[in-house]
Amino acid sequence: MARASRRERRQKQGHGVVPQLPWQRVDNPYPPMEPLSADQVEAIHQASLNILENLGIEVMGEDVQALFRDAGASVDESSGIVRLDRGIVEQALATAPSSFTLTPRNLDHAITVGGNRINFGFVSGAPNVHDRINGRRAGNMADFEKLMKFAQSFNCVHFMGNQVAPPIELPPNNRHLDTYRAALTLTDKVISGVPIGGGRIRDLIEMVAIVRGLPAAALQDDPSVIGNININSPRKLDLEMAHGAMMLARHNQATIVTPFTLMGAMTPVTMAAALAQQNAEALLGITLTQLVRPGAPVVYGAFTSNVDMRSGAPTFGTPENAKANMAGAQLARRYGLPHRTSACNASNTVDAQAAYETEMALTGAVFGHGNLIYHAVGWLEGGLVASFEKIVLDVELVQHMMGLLSPIDTSDAALGLDAIADVAPGGHFFGSPHTMARYDTAFYQPILSDWRNSQAWEEAGGQSATERATAVWQQVLAGYQQPAMDPARVEALDAYIRLRREEIGDGEP
Repeated sequence: MARASRRERRQKQGHGVVPQLPWQRVDNPYPPMEPLSADQVEAIHQASLNILENLGIEVMGEDVQALFRDAGASVDESSGIVRLDRGIVEQALATAPSSFTLTPRNLDHAITVGGNRINFGFVSGAPNVHDRINGRRAGNMADFEKLMKFAQSFNCVHFMGNQVAPPIELPPNNRHLDTYRAALTLTDKVISGVPIGGGRIRDLIEMVAIVRGLPAAALQDDPSVIGNININSPRKLDLEMAHGAMMLARHNQATIVTPFTLMGAMTPVTMAAALAQQNAEALLGITLTQLVRPGAPVVYGAFTSNVDMRSGAPTFGTPENAKANMAGAQLARRYGLPHRTSACNASNTVDAQAAYETEMALTGAVFGHGNLIYHAVGWLEGGLVASFEKIVLDVELVQHMMGLLSPIDTSDAALGLDAIADVAPGGHFFGSPHTMARYDTAFYQPILSDWRNSQAWEEAGGQSATERATAVWQQVLAGYQQPAMDPARVEALDAYIRLRREEIGDGEP
């Protein structure tokens, strides 16, 4: 009877496929690791204001420039350079919320962004897909749907980022409609918009409202959508990114402003200079959202790493990357903003390098107190690949981290003085009632680790963790359960897509 009960619990947690931790909200109980002193944070802050006031940032688009000009900024019309007085920045920061909630169609999967809450995100933006059975291929719709099924099935994934692996066989001007539909029907978690211009964001707002059974205007009081914009480092805000951020802010949806800075290539080679430039670029984007709509939810994003100075190739999961993850979080706290960071690696395959670089970046992200950890599950090859095996490996890493963050029980029952008294010196606790009552819950149960001895492991096939991961993702796909949706909402969603496809035609959304 006890064995049947344990099996039922594992099937409930793992959708009947793999044992895993249940969906849960993760809070960080530890104080943040801070590589910068308070004086150093202030020095970076002042250097950033110097950049904004004296050097400025190129901002594309007359309408975007006009927003800054109307707020009192200096705009050089010939170069597009916008110089922001610190008072404009401070006023914007005063209106930005310190935390907010994003609500998907499944209300139980709502996420809080801010405070000590950690949300782990799925790989996004990878142009290619890979698994050990089918090899490396360009992003396509069939694989996109599989990736959405993984994101839904693994409980430690809290949200999806911008198009996991864009399907290149579909027209680029309207394929966001297809990927949005897949994400909204195959998952019931928070998804991200494609903030390349305002049209793609407006479409997601309308589509999310349909699946939630609400008018789009209602989402302004109950945000559902998030979008990540990148500053084109060094010091340039592209028109499409700006318009994406403006559309999000206008509808009171959440914008993540993330400079993508690589030390030695897109910033000076020193950490201090990189953080100062990152900070200036982030502050400009954050200010933009508050000029559009004071109080609109916004996240301080940071994506700073270094390059290989021998080849110029981007690197991730380095000591510098981990320190930048933690330092970025310090700057976000300086402004009272939620923080977006990442857990990336530069390995070309799912191997030891992929594991230790991801773990290094993940450690910096978690113990720096990141609130949104992008690419925590599935990122490979410096972001060029969404890997099925890496998804499984990363779920294991993230669940280990969740176990590390869970509190220690020191209740009378947990202290177990009666159990200690019941076992004579030199005995063992394997058959103790105290042990048996906690047999299935005492320790973290991995989905990938193999703890058999060498002989038993070899007799079972002697598979590496990567090889075992292939079997796991196949099990997950076979056992995927699509979250139910009212058929009338699906019909309304498809009707909207047909209408928008006709409206877009060969043009941009």
